[in-house]
Amino acid sequence: MSSDEQRLAERVSEILYAQDRTSRGLGLKLEEVRPGYARMSMVIRPDMTNGHRIGHGGMIFTLADSTFAFACNSRNESNVAATASIDFLAPSYEGDELTAVATEVWRSRRSGIYEITVTNQKGERIALFRGRSARIEGRVVNTD
Repeated sequence: MSSDEQRLAERVSEILYAQDRTSRGLGLKLEEVRPGYARMSMVIRPDMTNGHRIGHGGMIFTLADSTFAFACNSRNESNVAATASIDFLAPSYEGDELTAVATEVWRSRRSGIYEITVTNQKGERIALFRGRSARIEGRVVNTD
C-alpha cells in the first residue's frame, strides 16, 4: 500500500463519516481505515439494550455494517451492501465497548466480500458479520 492510497482512504472516510448521521448519532467512532480495512467502536448505551437487558442485535449489526461500509469504500470506489449476514456469538451489556474490525476477503471490479468481527472490551467475540458489496456509479472524493 502506498502513502497516496492511505491518504485517499483517510480522506474518503472523513467525507463518509461527516455525512453518516446514523453512525455519528449512535456514537460510533471511526478509529482506523486503510484500503480494504476499517475499525470502529461503540459503547452500548441504555437505549441500545433489548427487553432481555442485553445489547440489541440491531445495534450490533449497525456497528458491523457501518464498519463494512468504510472498508468497502476505502479505495474511493462507491459501494453499497448487496447482502449481509450476522452470527451473534455472545451477549453484550450496557456499558460494554464493542469494536468491529472489517477486512477485505476478496474484491473484483463489481463487488467485494468483507468479514467483520465484533469484540467487547475483553477481546471476547460478540458477533461475526459477512457482507458482499456492490459497486455503484461514482466516487466519494473527486480526484481530478
